[in-house]
Amino acid sequence: MNKPRPKAKLSRALGIPLTRKCVRYFERRPFPPGVHGRQRRRTSDYQVRLLEKQRLRHQYNISETQLRRAFDDAVQGPGKTGDSLVSLLERRLDAVVHRAGLARTIYQARQLVAHGHFTVDGTKVDRPSYRLRPGQVVAVRERSRSKPPFQLAAAGAHAPEGPGAAYLSVSLADLRATLVREPARREVPVICDEQLVVEYYSR
Repeated sequence: MNKPRPKAKLSRALGIPLTRKCVRYFERRPFPPGVHGRQRRRTSDYQVRLLEKQRLRHQYNISETQLRRAFDDAVQGPGKTGDSLVSLLERRLDAVVHRAGLARTIYQARQLVAHGHFTVDGTKVDRPSYRLRPGQVVAVRERSRSKPPFQLAAAGAHAPEGPGAAYLSVSLADLRATLVREPARREVPVICDEQLVVEYYSR
């Protein structure tokens, strides 16, 4: 039997499955790893907010610095800070690639973007943190389309379960996705109480 991967242990620590493969490990052991994982623990308000911040950070596979920068941008923008924060993170290039079904996981999306396989409006972009604006088009570069990951994507292997993101217009056959508009919080399938994240950074 294959041993659980590190992401499976991280999923158990965070209380959420981070990838589809982690789901079965998480369902079998839905408690934190370690000898004290099954024990009930008293948690402080700080720990609750910290856990929520870590959940959000790991679902987007970003560093603490990147999350803090996005939070600072969200504070400056209009509307509720928590909603704006999630919307900004969802507009990252790697997040759009993953959500559109052009990559299996957010981890693979980050790697594929960093290796220069994507263009935005026809220009090569290799920064996973690149923030898309409504109307911009993401596409797999012509020279990369024959590679196995993108052949699988074109066949729909990584398509999201159920209806796709309403803020994206996706053509998997063409390996292309357009950010139609800014994502609304209710449309973004991340498991997080973003208000707790706001409270964590505002303490």
